[in-house]
Amino acid sequence: MEQPSAGRRHVLAGVAAGIGGIAGCTGVLNVAGPRSERVSMLAAGSLNNALENGLRGDVDATLDVEARGSATVARLVAEGQKDPDIVALADIALFDSPLRPSWYAEFATNSVVIAYDSDSDGGQRLAAAGSDEWYRPLRDGELSLGRTDPDLDPLGYRTLFVLELATDYYGTAVDLREAIPRRDQVYPETQLVSQFETGSIDAAVTYRSMAVERGYDYVELPPEIDLSDPAFVDRYATATYRLPGGKVVRGGPVSYGATIRHRSPTVDDVFEAATTGAYLREFGLVVPDDYPRYTGNVPDGLAG
Repeated sequence: MEQPSAGRRHVLAGVAAGIGGIAGCTGVLNVAGPRSERVSMLAAGSLNNALENGLRGDVDATLDVEARGSATVARLVAEGQKDPDIVALADIALFDSPLRPSWYAEFATNSVVIAYDSDSDGGQRLAAAGSDEWYRPLRDGELSLGRTDPDLDPLGYRTLFVLELATDYYGTAVDLREAIPRRDQVYPETQLVSQFETGSIDAAVTYRSMAVERGYDYVELPPEIDLSDPAFVDRYATATYRLPGGKVVRGGPVSYGATIRHRSPTVDDVFEAATTGAYLREFGLVVPDDYPRYTGNVPDGLAG
């Protein structure tokens, strides 16, 4: 993989850090447009950069975009603490519970990778280990790792799924899900990769799109464990995690989904752009040929 220049990485990550600092917890990004009608979106943190720097250029509406971990998004909406026009999550399982919309659209997929800072000693160790032995420097504490909170967003529990699947795939003597994670590794999803710039971490378990959009090098994982390939759905499903509310989430291919809560012609236009726009691929997400795929009682004028 071609290594981006240090300057480009610093610019990209600096922009990401600024955005993440705003949107990671309570920030609302007010994206000005020529129309007076506002459309509010509550979205997965891993979509933040794509929505802010991609989608906003494709729509005429004034967008209020708030990005958080998807599990937090689902909980806030289910409890009535947030009431956005559009909800976009990084795991469609959250539409079954705690959210239960009458319909939703799957619109993109992703894979889990290990991004690294090629300027750090730890990052270089990870790069040298490659796709076959990436877990060794992590297991042996040879580098500092960043990840997200499994109680707050799907990337966090997918990190645990990857480590559990890797234990079986590589036949390691120790349980990687037990040996590698520590609480001091946890960062907000919207700020995770930008921690490279502060020197806080050498590597991060993240989505491929997040590494691509920020210009960082990454180690690709085998499809048997990277949660990208529907052919391995049964293998992925052997890994589970219980969320604080009691819901048990099961491993599966990464899939982003969205639904509308409050319809208007402008909201419909934004939803269509969000779920079909070219910006998705530009920011490292994968859009299969049969996407978007709709589930449930889809309102007239949206599907197809």
